[in-house]
Amino acid sequence: MKVFVQIPCFNEEATLPMVLESIPRAIEGVDELEILVIDDGSTDGTVRAARACGVAHIVRHTRNQGLARSFRDGVDYALAHGADVVVNTDGDNQYPQERIPDLLAPIVQGRADIVIADRQTKDIAHFSRFKKRMQSLGSGMVNLAAGTRLPDAASGFRAYSRRSLLRLNVVTGFSYCMETIVQAGNLRMRIESVKIRTNPKTRESRLFSNIFQHMYKSGKAIVRSFLMYKPHIPLGFLAVVTGIVGLVPFLRFLVFWFQGESGGHVQSLIFGTAMIVTSLLSAGLLVVADLQRTNRVLIEDTLERMKALQYGEASREGVMLGCGSREDAACDAACAHDDAASGGEGAAHGDEDGDEGGAHGDEDGDEGGAHGDEDGDEGGAHGDGRDAARRGETRPAPGGAVQLEPGGNARHAPDGPI
Repeated sequence: MKVFVQIPCFNEEATLPMVLESIPRAIEGVDELEILVIDDGSTDGTVRAARACGVAHIVRHTRNQGLARSFRDGVDYALAHGADVVVNTDGDNQYPQERIPDLLAPIVQGRADIVIADRQTKDIAHFSRFKKRMQSLGSGMVNLAAGTRLPDAASGFRAYSRRSLLRLNVVTGFSYCMETIVQAGNLRMRIESVKIRTNPKTRESRLFSNIFQHMYKSGKAIVRSFLMYKPHIPLGFLAVVTGIVGLVPFLRFLVFWFQGESGGHVQSLIFGTAMIVTSLLSAGLLVVADLQRTNRVLIEDTLERMKALQYGEASREGVMLGCGSREDAACDAACAHDDAASGGEGAAHGDEDGDEGGAHGDEDGDEGGAHGDEDGDEGGAHGDGRDAARRGETRPAPGGAVQLEPGGNARHAPDGPI
C-alpha cells in the first residue's frame, strides 16, 4: 500500500519542519510513505524549508488559491503517482502527526473509506465558548445534510481511500472539509472518527479573518452541498406548506359563500391564490431539481470513470501519459530561479539533477529503443503528449520533474522518496 501525506502550506517556513519531523516513516500495513507539500503561493521560504527536510514531492501555486484548490491539486498529484490512501494534515503543526497510523488503520483494515480526526473541540483551551458552540452547531448541520454522526466535521486531519477520492468532486473554493463529508454521506461511504488531542496553537488561522466569516462561508458550503443532493426536502416542504396555507382562505371563502355572505371576503381569495401559486412554483422547481439530480448522478458516474482511466494502472506503476515541450522548459527555468534564490542549495540541487538526468537519459535511451520496436512509431506518442499538455494533463518533464497546471498556475517539483 502506498500512502501520500499531503500538507497544504501558506507561509509555513517556521512550522513546516516540525510537522515533517513528527511524521512517522514506518507504519504497519504501509509499503511506501511519501510526503507531498502543496505551496499555496507562499512568499516566505516554505519551499526551501521543505527541500531542506528532504521533501521531493512539491506542488506549487504561483498565487494563493485557497485550501479547497490546494487539497484538490494535491489529490490529483497523489493519485497520478499511485497513492492508495491520501492523508491530509496542516502545515501549522496543529495536529499530532504521530496519530497518522490511527487514521490509516480503519482504511487499511477495510472498515472505512474516510477517517476524520475528532479534535474534541470542547476541551481545546484556546477556543472560546462561542467558537466551541459554533463548531458543535456546524458539525450538527453537516451531519443533518450528510446523514452522518461525526463529532468534528471541520477537522482537516483526515485520511481518504483511493476509491473515495475517485468518487468525490470538490467544487467550492473555501474549504473542502464540509463539502466532502456531505458528498461522502450521500454517496453511502463509510466514515469513521478517531479522537485526538491537538498541539499547542502556533499562529492565528489564515483561512478566515474572523469567526463570522468562517461561519458564513462554511454555512454557504453546507447549504450548497445539501441542495445538491437533497433539493426535494426544502422545495417539497415549501410546496406542501404554501399549498395548505393557500387552501385555508379558499375554504373560508366557500363557507361564507354558502352562507350568502361572500361579499367583502375577496381578500381571502387573493391571499389563497398567492399561496397556491407559490406552491405550484415550488412543485415545478422540485421537478426541475429532480431532473438535475438525475443528471448530476450521471455526470458523477462519468467523472469517476474518467478518473479511473486517468489514474489507472499505468499511473499507479509510475508511467505518466504524454510528453512535455515548451512548458517543461518553463518549469526548469522556474525551478532554477527558485534554487538561485535559496543560495548555495541551487548548486547542490543542480548536481543531483545532473546525476539523475544522466541516469534518466540512459533509461530513456534503452526504453525508447524497446518502445520503438513494439509500437513502431514514437512520434505519435509525443504528439499525444503535446495535446495532453494543452489540456492541462500531467506529463513527465526532463530529469524526472512533473508539472501539473490546473488553470495554468501549479507545477510539480521533482518526485522521489523522502
